[in-house]
Amino acid sequence: MHFEYKTEGVCSRVINFDIEDGVIRNVEFTGGCNGNLKAISTLVDGMTVEEIEKKLRGIHCGHRQTSCSDQLARAVMSATEAK
Repeated sequence: MHFEYKTEGVCSRVINFDIEDGVIRNVEFTGGCNGNLKAISTLVDGMTVEEIEKKLRGIHCGHRQTSCSDQLARAVMSATEAK
């Protein structure tokens, strides 16, 4: 199933991704630091929602209380709660 998540408090604006049997695939960020976000997308491909939450939730970017990786963790959790 495909999901779109509008981010808050970061440079990227939107995260698109698919969840297939609890596994994350095809993560794409719109906006933000292109190289870093491509790397995150590649690294999390094939991970479960729980793995992403455990590794990425709570990471801050500079003085911000969130980051693009934290927003991804929030996005996948939100998607699973919305089912």
